[in-house]
Amino acid sequence: MSDATALPGAPRIGSPAGPATERATCVLAPNPSAMTLDGTNTWILAEPGSDRAVVLDPGPEDETHLRRVAETVERAGRRVAYTLLSHGHQDHSGGAARFAELTGAPVRALDPRLRLGDEGLAAGDVLTAGGLELRVIGTPGHTADSLCFLLPADNALLTGDTVLGRGTTIIAHPDGRLGDYLDSLRAMRRLTEDEGVRTVLPGHGPVLRDALGVIDYYLVHRAKRLAEVENAVEDGYRTAPEIVAHVYADVDRAVWPAAELSVLAQLQYLREHGLIPPDNPDDVLPE
Repeated sequence: MSDATALPGAPRIGSPAGPATERATCVLAPNPSAMTLDGTNTWILAEPGSDRAVVLDPGPEDETHLRRVAETVERAGRRVAYTLLSHGHQDHSGGAARFAELTGAPVRALDPRLRLGDEGLAAGDVLTAGGLELRVIGTPGHTADSLCFLLPADNALLTGDTVLGRGTTIIAHPDGRLGDYLDSLRAMRRLTEDEGVRTVLPGHGPVLRDALGVIDYYLVHRAKRLAEVENAVEDGYRTAPEIVAHVYADVDRAVWPAAELSVLAQLQYLREHGLIPPDNPDDVLPE
């Protein structure tokens, strides 16, 4: 399909780098890969006219990128009030400590091990900086510590790796759990309807202009994959690599190791819900 409006979430054409909404600007990290798409989207968030900014996900420990983020904030006549982490994967959090050194700003995260400063993050928190308001949304599933951030003034949701700008995300078993992820998607759908969210600002890939559309796509995709994995087990496929080769045959092999994590999460979910037999000595379904 060449028409971006026909793709899930109606992605914006072109690089995610640069202004995305009135209050959100992306600085793209130079770490493209099959897993990170174009690279990690580092988001600079600020109220128009304010002298303070918030940075979400400084990205990997790449000195050039971290300095570019800091300089982008400075050129706008602002300083970083604090840095937020959507979750602890290194492509989002690896540069946080160095970025704190460059800016003097604390790092706030759900996981206490990632924090630099006295304050953390929790679902339901309302964060402010120079008139900017962000609401912290708990969205475990991709990882146990995954968070999203509602930017109500722009009707936008910053989703980290919970929803990507292209393709779908993994359930990073055993830390990530499919049941939690499905609950998070349903909660995000309700939030999107209740708060009038239109725009998704993802951790990787292009900005999405149809928040409800992409969340519905994710829910349908997850249900389809779960049914495929259940059918694969019924057909005699035993190990996660076997199931990946069967179910994900149309997917780039570069992401098969990550797909194994999602398969393990799906097998765990199916067992917990009594949809496939529990483990026994003849089953080789690794944890």
